[in-house]
Amino acid sequence: MKPLASLASAGKPFLFITDFLGNKLQYFEISQLNSENILFDFDEKPTVKHHHQLDILKPSFSEYQKGFDRIIEAIKRGETYVLNYTLKTPINSPLSLQEIYELANAKYKLLFKDQFVCFSPETFITIEDNTIHTFPMKGTIDAALPQAEDRLLNDPKELAEHIMIVDLLRNDLSQVATDVKVKRFRYVDTIEAGDKQLLQISSHIEGRLNSNWKENLDDILALLLPAGSISGAPKKSTVEHILKVEDFNRDYFCGIMGYFDGQALTTAVMIRFIEKENGALFYKSGGGITIDSDAQREFQEALDKIYIP
Repeated sequence: MKPLASLASAGKPFLFITDFLGNKLQYFEISQLNSENILFDFDEKPTVKHHHQLDILKPSFSEYQKGFDRIIEAIKRGETYVLNYTLKTPINSPLSLQEIYELANAKYKLLFKDQFVCFSPETFITIEDNTIHTFPMKGTIDAALPQAEDRLLNDPKELAEHIMIVDLLRNDLSQVATDVKVKRFRYVDTIEAGDKQLLQISSHIEGRLNSNWKENLDDILALLLPAGSISGAPKKSTVEHILKVEDFNRDYFCGIMGYFDGQALTTAVMIRFIEKENGALFYKSGGGITIDSDAQREFQEALDKIYIP
């Protein structure tokens, strides 16, 4: 039996992470975490708000546009319809990764050794009582803009992008589940983003699993990865373009972190991500590109997502 299936079938709580492509799996029984210097919180309640401004070494827009233009050409050739394009931005902070972890408020938090910290608002899949749920998150706007929610919900580009990702995730779930349906379409959440608030659109899709899903957990995850919301559609050719157009290795950024509590599984997409490399800090962020995208606007969205919540 494969490793996650073995632990889940035995009812043993564990934490796991995978890289973006789903090729690098690491898993830990909960009793191991202290010795591994790994901290996580998948049910955080907001605490006292702290404000810490990151020093962002702004990347080059001209370099961003080169990649953006290549994506638009691929879209015109029909090789992708929506592609999640990300940046690796140098930042400065006097805080350690553990201090950032402790100060951040987020739905899902992970400190992985002294390698990276993630404070994600985005659920990937949850499984409970033989039901699988996914919550694709696509569409972002600064909440301070006039009529921000109406602008976000009525933006044709954002609508098209969200529809494509919902359709992709519905098809993904259909590979592992039956009776797959969209339970809730395009609802708006407010995300605390440092010194500002962002509005973010999500949907809720669910399906039914066989009662022996724990025995097939590794295979279920393999079929669903990479996550559709941070890759694109169609997934296979879009991922190929991501690997060509981005000038860095995503590694665990945009991968999945998951917690099995002995009965149910909760997983999150590893976005809002700070990584340490040779003592330097880098923040990885991005957004979806479609044929209607504007390069300057997409570049600004990627920068807006650089924050400690």
